[in-house]
Amino acid sequence: ENDRASKRLKTGILDSEFTRSDVPMTKSEIRAVSLSKLQPESDSVIWDVGSGSGSVSVECALAAYNGKVYAVEKEEDAAELTGRNAVLFGTDNIEVIRGTAPDALADLPAPTHVFVGGSGGGLEKIIAVCLSKNPDVRIVVNTVTLETQAEVLECAKKFGFSFFETVSLSVARSRKAGRYNMMLAQNPVCVFTMQGGKAGE
Repeated sequence: ENDRASKRLKTGILDSEFTRSDVPMTKSEIRAVSLSKLQPESDSVIWDVGSGSGSVSVECALAAYNGKVYAVEKEEDAAELTGRNAVLFGTDNIEVIRGTAPDALADLPAPTHVFVGGSGGGLEKIIAVCLSKNPDVRIVVNTVTLETQAEVLECAKKFGFSFFETVSLSVARSRKAGRYNMMLAQNPVCVFTMQGGKAGE
């Protein structure tokens, strides 16, 4: 029984509340913006491609409490960590899919929303599968490298999305430095949002 079910915010979970390891995690400020762009609804079917620690999967599952989240992860340690965090937050509507996208996506139900936190260089094929399942799927892709950003822009040209938006986020967090507090910059992240593409073109 999840005694926090009626109290938990949809977004805003502290990073420290998650079970952590060396597996990369989307930080809380980036999660908040990413979910606001993804716009999940209570009954959404969400794919989290490259789930990592599962932090995005958990917040998606809390938002889509009558829906389903498929957390797709190729690394066994990351998939295991996603599962542990799903249990920690009582989000039993998360199903962890162990495998590499896009192959691991083939048998999944059509998504209403897709979050891509890691594509492993296969972004174009991943987006193609998403659009073949649901041409109106809403997709959010987070990138930290220039190469992946270029890949997203090429996909935008190829698939001709009716909606395409790019937001660049630069976050700094305070930390103690003796008697003072100073701001420590985090890696800049580009959040791409797209919808209404044309698969197969």
